[in-house]
Amino acid sequence: MRILIVEDELKLATSLKRGLDEYGFQASVALDGASAKKALELGEINLVILDINLPDINGYDLCRYIHDRNSHIPIIILTALGTIENKLTGFDAGADDYLVKPFEFSELLARIQVSRKRSQQSSTSAAHSQLSIADLILDLREKTVSRAGRPINVTPREIALLEYFLRNQGTVLTRNEIAENVWDIPFDTGTNLIDVYINTLRKKIDKDFTTKLIHTRKGIGYIMKEMAE
Repeated sequence: MRILIVEDELKLATSLKRGLDEYGFQASVALDGASAKKALELGEINLVILDINLPDINGYDLCRYIHDRNSHIPIIILTALGTIENKLTGFDAGADDYLVKPFEFSELLARIQVSRKRSQQSSTSAAHSQLSIADLILDLREKTVSRAGRPINVTPREIALLEYFLRNQGTVLTRNEIAENVWDIPFDTGTNLIDVYINTLRKKIDKDFTTKLIHTRKGIGYIMKEMAE
């Protein structure tokens, strides 16, 4: 497995490479965004470990670039920026996981294994998988959404959120369940970011249609089912 480490702190990058090589991975280092883009163009990369504070580009922007170029490459953000808002920004940019510095190397190894397994499962299921409700279709292979034949522009995290709803149609989902299953983070009762994401998605897939698909269950969470309003 070829892993690209995008980290501008040479000491940390070297340490990560040495540790990953010892565990049988083929790790390479890019100290800035330009070097990372070149590495992605020149060779096959199976997973990216990405810092946010890079000297020449914002790590979130680089994450979007990598995801847009090849959405099948798992991206693990490794950064000192650890707020819920930081994590949601990273996930929305296309990251598969988010690990905050300081960290244990054993935890990074575990995250790599989980991301690799998730990527393999996604590739297998996406080869023959579409999810739908009413006239809405989520194509897991193409990462596209349409309703009544009309394309809907969605972000990577909105696709993950929609997939979770579609796989749990008719079930009331709590904010905590959504946060843990879509963002892999605990729900922070002091923020409304989960609600903001859901409301944004609801506007995109429900606003112009008589049959609504995402509904609020006051004091509990949300449910996806067909219901005219």
